[in-house]
Amino acid sequence: MRAPRLGGARLIRLLEPFGGINRLLTASPARLRQAGLRDDTIEALQRPDEKLLELDLAWLAGDSHHLLNWESEQYPPLLRDVPSPPAALYVDGDPDALWQPQIAVIGSRNPTAGGKDNARDFATELCRQGLTITSGLASGIDSVSHAAALDAGGNTVAVMGTGLDLVYPASSRALAGRIRSQGALVSELPPGTPAKRAHFPSRNRIISGLSLGVLVIEAGLRSGTLITARLAGNQGREVFALPGSIHNPMAKGCHRLIRDGAKLVENVSEIMQELAPMAGLLAGALRDQLDLNAESDRQPVLEITADNPQVGEDPEYRKLWSCIGFDPKPMDSIIEQSGLTARAVSAMLLMLELRGMVEAHPGGAYSRKKRG
Repeated sequence: MRAPRLGGARLIRLLEPFGGINRLLTASPARLRQAGLRDDTIEALQRPDEKLLELDLAWLAGDSHHLLNWESEQYPPLLRDVPSPPAALYVDGDPDALWQPQIAVIGSRNPTAGGKDNARDFATELCRQGLTITSGLASGIDSVSHAAALDAGGNTVAVMGTGLDLVYPASSRALAGRIRSQGALVSELPPGTPAKRAHFPSRNRIISGLSLGVLVIEAGLRSGTLITARLAGNQGREVFALPGSIHNPMAKGCHRLIRDGAKLVENVSEIMQELAPMAGLLAGALRDQLDLNAESDRQPVLEITADNPQVGEDPEYRKLWSCIGFDPKPMDSIIEQSGLTARAVSAMLLMLELRGMVEAHPGGAYSRKKRG
């Protein structure tokens, strides 16, 4: 991860022909040169800086510190399929948060009062609908969205443009501490890496790559937020934008996105309807990883309908359904009673909600949806 000019995508491409990271590290210099690596990269791989390695290992020994590499089963599935995925992610907090259904909420570092209100309202309601809020810990819309998710009792993920032992901007340190205990801080950069301008466009692809879709609250025409939105579109993610006043310069970026094909949204229900296909992909990947579906071509998640209260013949959904009544029940209780993992319950509840079978309540509680 510290070797110069190796990079995430390039390292990943080398793993298969070499047969894994261990064989890459024990390959001869001639073989590495044949693969296109330069001498300084080879030197860094075969004679690494021991002091830096000691710092990395010391950081990883800390509570709640994790390294999810490309070969790890915990590597988030949606991120695997984007162009130029990171070879590994440093995580401070709960790595399972990266398997939760996420939506990126992003926008200007200098939003209007109305923009802050919209970010707070949308992030709060999206959390109540079972989504994790993902953003970049920047000042403005990012920080407001993270804080709103935490205040709503939901989860949030912050993707950083520094090593996780540093926080940029410094004004976000307290917020980062809250996120660490109620979600996760994430970076592809090793500990000790300071903030540099080039890091932030790169981290934006991770924000959108982890997410089912991207919601842009406010953005100027020259905003870096538009870069994230463009990356999201290239990754096959849904891009949503809030319209604003033609006299508000912070609305012009959103209007451009809408003209270029982003979906104009005015409420959370419009977003939830559009996220169903990508949520299905995440649920399918989750089920594969948990070995809940032995038949790879069968996708019972997509067979669920509101007219089928027994949720088909899938035993895991029947187990979950039996734990949900018509009175709101906290997700922790559903997890405990069903015996399923938090990852599985979160993804399955989202799918049931998108199918109109359950509804979310404040505080992360769920109930069967009443009909009548």
